[in-house]
Amino acid sequence: MDMAMDQISLTERDAIGIGMHDLRTVDCDPDFWYPVAWSHELKAGKTIGTRYAGQPVALVRPTEGEVFALEDRCAHRQVPLSKGTVKGQAVQCCYHGWAYGRSGRCIDVPYLGKGKLPNGVRTYPCREQGGLIFIFPGDPALADSIPMPTLAHVGDPDFRTRQFGPRVACHYTFMHENLMDMNHQFLHRRQMGQIRARFLSQDRGENFVEARYSFARTDTHQPLAEALIFGRHRDLKGREQPVEEVVTVRTEYPYQTLRIVDKDGDLMMDLWVAYVPQSADQRTTRAFGLLSVRRPKIPFLIDLIWPALAVFTNRIFEEDREVVELEQQAWDAQGGDRNREVFPVVNHLRALLARSGRPGQSAGAGRAVFS
Repeated sequence: MDMAMDQISLTERDAIGIGMHDLRTVDCDPDFWYPVAWSHELKAGKTIGTRYAGQPVALVRPTEGEVFALEDRCAHRQVPLSKGTVKGQAVQCCYHGWAYGRSGRCIDVPYLGKGKLPNGVRTYPCREQGGLIFIFPGDPALADSIPMPTLAHVGDPDFRTRQFGPRVACHYTFMHENLMDMNHQFLHRRQMGQIRARFLSQDRGENFVEARYSFARTDTHQPLAEALIFGRHRDLKGREQPVEEVVTVRTEYPYQTLRIVDKDGDLMMDLWVAYVPQSADQRTTRAFGLLSVRRPKIPFLIDLIWPALAVFTNRIFEEDREVVELEQQAWDAQGGDRNREVFPVVNHLRALLARSGRPGQSAGAGRAVFS
């Protein structure tokens, strides 16, 4: 697709951005399922504390029964319930032993009669899937009507899946933009070699934006880790060499995916990621990612290359982390979003994030999404 034919018109810019609050002051819509912890972090008979957008959440795993989630504050003295003790299907506050069940009701105060029990704490709809613990931080009446996301190829024997969950000091929207815009491959030249993104096409709807790319290698060097994972690219003796895989990046609000298929259309890699705001201003984020890689036909080869894949992907993410945190620091220093975005796909993504989210507390002071 010719990018010049897809430039956003002034009318469309008016419709999707101008006059709206700064995108970095737009909060996530809480009426979705968000991961807040890995299953392995919460042992049986234990509780841990986590967060969603400044809200403290206690996750409780009884010895028997499913995980449940409560506000991480005892109604008595506001002490974190995540410091408490799991007893049966309840958690007891570490301070005075007040007990709360999975409904959030206070079911016992050791020194009061049963007829004098105080009100309880907020409870969150909670589900566990694919090695992740999800909560529904919005209107609990909507939880059953909102589908859970498809989590890459977790559990598929044809794939091996890696988990990653780093914390990043930036607004979640920077993360969406970073992955959607494959033109930033120059940043990864030390890990990937000299490659150039080739934009193929895009698609978009009310709740999604999708972009498809191929790549061209502009030098003869291909890093070993990349060759092990994706296969050796043929050497054209210094000429630009096309890479036959197609990369599809999709933000289907509020989640993001990246899929790589080979020349025959077979899926090679499937990434699913959710960016979960940690602080109340949503300028710190925890990414929960699942990276599924198709097992090669040679038995046990995936086990041999897995350490190399871990090192390779960690280095890529560290470069991304550094640059998006620099973007956030620029926003902080300048008091607003002064980005001059020229890539239509990213402008469509920004519009999606703006209309799908909710104005944050500081939105009134923000600059326009597009300037």
